[in-house]
Amino acid sequence: METTLTGYAPGVWDLFHIGHLTILREARQRCDRLVAGVASDELTSHLKGRPPVIPLAERLEIVRGVRHVDDVVVETHGDKLQIWKQVGFHVVFKGDDWKGTPKWDILERRFAKVGVEVVYFPYTVHTSSTLLRSVLELMQLAKPLQQEGGQEEDMSHCQQAVQGKEEVRTAQK
Repeated sequence: METTLTGYAPGVWDLFHIGHLTILREARQRCDRLVAGVASDELTSHLKGRPPVIPLAERLEIVRGVRHVDDVVVETHGDKLQIWKQVGFHVVFKGDDWKGTPKWDILERRFAKVGVEVVYFPYTVHTSSTLLRSVLELMQLAKPLQQEGGQEEDMSHCQQAVQGKEEVRTAQK
C-alpha cells in the first residue's frame, strides 16, 4: 500500500502576497497532498498582538482557492503537535524567517520525535505582510496630515512607525 506524503503549511496568510504563493507552490512540489493551516483571528491577535487585516473567512477562501492547496484547516491554538494529530502530516513547511527562533527550534525537536520533517523556504524580503501593513498604516497617517499641510510632522511620525515595525521584526528573529 502506497503512503500519501502529506505536507502542512501553517500561517496567518494575511494580506496574501507573492511570498505566500511561493511557499504554497514550493510546498506542494514536495508532497502529494498539501494542507494549509490558517490562524484564527483570535490566535493571530494573541500571537502577534494585533488582529489580521483580512478576516478569517476571507483568508480561508483565498488560501482554499490557491490551486496548490488541497485542504485548509483553522488553527485555533498554537499547539502544532495537536494539529499534527488532527491532520496527520509528514512534513511541515515554513518561511526561513522562523528558522533558528526559540519557538521553531523547540518545534523541530518535538516534530523529530514523531517523525515529522521541518522544511524552511527562503523568506521573501521585498514583500511581507508586515511590510504591507506598515505601508497601509503610513498611508493612513499621511492622509490627514497632508490635508492639514503638516508634511514635516508627517515624516517624523512615519519614520517612527517604520522604526517600530523594524524593531518588532528584529525581535521576532
